[in-house]
Amino acid sequence: MAKKVVVTDKVKIRGIRRRWLINSVGVVLLVLAMALGTFAAAMWSYYYTTTMNDLQRQAEDRARGFASYTRSQYWSNAQSAVQEFENKTKLELQFLDTTGAVQYSSNDLAAGTTPGTPDIQSALVNQEAKAWMGTDPHTGERIVAASAPVVYHGQTVAIVRYVTSLVAIDWQFFLSVALACLLGAVILALVYFSNLYFVRSIVEPLASITETARLIADGSYGVQIEKKFDDEIGELTDTINDMSLKIKQSEKTQSEFISSVSHELRTPLTAITGWAETIQSGELRDPKDVRKGMDIIVSEARRLTNMVEELLEFSRMSDGRFTLSVEPLDLKAELEDAVYTYREFFRREGIELTYQDCPEEAVPISGDPERLRQVFCNLLDNAGKHGGSGKRIDVSIAQEEESAVIRIRDYGPGIPEEELPHVKYKFYKGSSKARGSGIGLAVCEEIVTRHEGTLDIGNAEGGGCLVTVRLPIET
Repeated sequence: MAKKVVVTDKVKIRGIRRRWLINSVGVVLLVLAMALGTFAAAMWSYYYTTTMNDLQRQAEDRARGFASYTRSQYWSNAQSAVQEFENKTKLELQFLDTTGAVQYSSNDLAAGTTPGTPDIQSALVNQEAKAWMGTDPHTGERIVAASAPVVYHGQTVAIVRYVTSLVAIDWQFFLSVALACLLGAVILALVYFSNLYFVRSIVEPLASITETARLIADGSYGVQIEKKFDDEIGELTDTINDMSLKIKQSEKTQSEFISSVSHELRTPLTAITGWAETIQSGELRDPKDVRKGMDIIVSEARRLTNMVEELLEFSRMSDGRFTLSVEPLDLKAELEDAVYTYREFFRREGIELTYQDCPEEAVPISGDPERLRQVFCNLLDNAGKHGGSGKRIDVSIAQEEESAVIRIRDYGPGIPEEELPHVKYKFYKGSSKARGSGIGLAVCEEIVTRHEGTLDIGNAEGGGCLVTVRLPIET
């Protein structure tokens, strides 16, 4: 049973974590900075610009109301306006003469002073109403002031001025901006910690996968990663786990292959050596015994040759030197040659080989005749080795739609269902005790696939194994 590996130490993949946080949090920080800047500008406009525009409008309205008065009427009405001004707690109403000195004010402390601010100069020199924001030159307090000229017959005879303190407005502005900054900080913290949690949910499984991959690279085949998520990371975990099991299976299969091939090579070599030494010693007097010994030597030598050919084919498949010499051929003729070759051999083994022809005179395809004959011979040889106990093998060829279909069936014990998905794997022999390297079917699969065909192996109804080869017909 494959063991599971759980990485308990916090393995940090700092590069991914840092890049992720910089990218995600950096973008959010930039967006928040832009949003806070926009909000601050909007609040500035709302609190300060609106206040300045409102004071300027009030000053202009008040100045227009005094424009029709004579000088004596102006100053008496100005004094009355200051005394009757109701909004003294928020605003200060001032009336200035043409020198810029305050003559009347709703705040008695300002009377007699000369503020000299730009709004007053604009009203005196340019006869324009203007609002100004800055520091009061006498008190040092931040204020907003708006001055409008009182024009009589084209001349500025006085100035109406409104003044308000910015202490409350400054406090309101900074409080709004501070609350917005606090909200931005909370959003940034939520984004940071949510991203940190999300990154950890990716980084830690990746660290576990990295550790497992390192163990696999060190030779601990079959180790498994604990799957915690059903997402892309979970799919990667499944893939790594499947790879680990397949590598373990491949390692086991190759070990079994080496052991099997060693045994398979040793057996015929022992027989060849034994009979050769016996014949060489001259102990055999009867010509029949000598002939029997020579037959055994030839048979075992042929088996060794076949095994070496299979190993060479496997080597070519592994390093990419496996090629085809494609030419037009008659598939039916190639199959009949293979059947003819094995019919006498099977007869001596007590196996009946039947062949069912197709109605077509020829089955034309493009392919490598040597390779296809190799496939047919290998499949017939397998049928004899694994299903020969049934004493019968059926071979047929048919043309079905645009494919040529070759079926080879034996009447042996068949293949266990759990082994069917693996029988075409390299080196796989399963529970079979028959001689062989376990790569013949893998070579057959490669050849048929390169001919754009399919090789299917299954159990036939009534018992035995059924091999089906489909190859495309030239039309």
